[in-house]
Amino acid sequence: MRILVAYATTEGQTRKIARFAADRLVAAGHTVELLNAEDAGGVEIARFDAAVLAGSVHAGSVQEALIDLANAGGRALAERPTLYLQVSLCAAGKDDDEWEDLHRIADRTVEEFGWTPSRIAHVAGAFRFSEYDFFKTIAMRWIASQHGERVRRGEDREYTDWDELGRVLDDWLADAGAGTGAAAATG
Repeated sequence: MRILVAYATTEGQTRKIARFAADRLVAAGHTVELLNAEDAGGVEIARFDAAVLAGSVHAGSVQEALIDLANAGGRALAERPTLYLQVSLCAAGKDDDEWEDLHRIADRTVEEFGWTPSRIAHVAGAFRFSEYDFFKTIAMRWIASQHGERVRRGEDREYTDWDELGRVLDDWLADAGAGTGAAAATG
């Protein structure tokens, strides 16, 4: 299959996740185009057989560039097997309220897409202190402390479960190959 892997990122973890997805799909024998949603103007979705979209949650929303891409390719994406990877630090935790928020954000994002992905998966992100400015560093250290995490200045910390992400991709790919891209599932 020809698969589009499109992503929007703020500090770079979602780009890393999208690259992992692209590599995994290529290793499975597929042709993949990896595309930053900010550079997606005019991309012809119809030339792909399937698509993976990845965006990270910041302040309760994903990047507008991903929403714009999903809107622009809405009809074609709705007709293909699709996987939406929603990346956030909260996905690393077990707090029920935070998970409810993640599901609400995913629902709102899908509503903004204007179509429903075949599958939605939540992927834990990372603290990228090497990418933060002074004020964001303070805010993110406070967030970490609220979850019992101690972080050192400039120390990045990754929470992405690469093995689980690989299983999600493999399962989605098996369904996509079987032509079951129409049923939405939440992961």
